[in-house]
Amino acid sequence: MIQNQQSMIFSPYMGIYDLVVPKENLLRKLNDLVDFSFVYDELKDKYCHVNGRNAIDPIRMFKYLLLKTIYDLSDVDIVDRSKYDMSFKYFLHMAPEEPVIEPSSLTKFRKLRLKDVNLLDLLINKTVEIAIEKEIIKSKSIIVDATHTKARYNQMAPREILMDRSKKLRKAIY
Repeated sequence: MIQNQQSMIFSPYMGIYDLVVPKENLLRKLNDLVDFSFVYDELKDKYCHVNGRNAIDPIRMFKYLLLKTIYDLSDVDIVDRSKYDMSFKYFLHMAPEEPVIEPSSLTKFRKLRLKDVNLLDLLINKTVEIAIEKEIIKSKSIIVDATHTKARYNQMAPREILMDRSKKLRKAIY
């Protein structure tokens, strides 16, 4: 089983979370009140259980994607922020000194484990349902902005950029 691969955290610094992550913190409430073990049930068929190296905990990977959704950050930004944001580390069930994943691991997780796009929606919906049951989220309605957004990188080739800019320059001159 995937959950049997995970190890316990033995760190002398775990007590720091009680000092720097307040009880009212949203991520602390989510982590303390929501049982994310449903992620194992949903993803058990997506992992090989008999060979290969130990996988990064699917709950942690799901939580990275959940943080990405909550805070509207890129893979690189969410991993970078989880290096120094103690509420993120607490939510991800990491020791304060534990290193974070590579941003490319999130891409691999999405492509290899969440091939079915609806699966990610299902996992987020289950998390929201549990959060509503535990009264972390008070409202019965959730508004989601589903507009398409551009990625950080430039989607046009250099030649296309030059052609577009020259067209704009000619238009401005005329």
